[in-house]
Amino acid sequence: MSLLGIGVVAAGFLGGIGMPELLVILVVILVIFGPKNLPKLGSALGRTVKGVREGLEGRDEIDKAQVEEIEEVSESTKSEKSEKKVKKEKKEKKDAESSD
Repeated sequence: MSLLGIGVVAAGFLGGIGMPELLVILVVILVIFGPKNLPKLGSALGRTVKGVREGLEGRDEIDKAQVEEIEEVSESTKSEKSEKKVKKEKKEKKDAESSD
């Protein structure tokens, strides 16, 4: 197991990236963004992850609301169809009686 198990965890989630590869990536990020911008980069990444999680949770709530709305519309449509069916049957019955 590498340093504190980080290599094992990374290998499981990142498809075999080991500790040396992670160190190279961190060095490249440090060179590109510089030590002054790393805290800003970290906080921006954290806010992004938080926003995505909240967005996914909000999506579940929206989906539930949409399902409830669809069920309500479906129930009202069923009741309208049954009312139309009853009216049609009454009309047919009247027509049958009048033709006798």
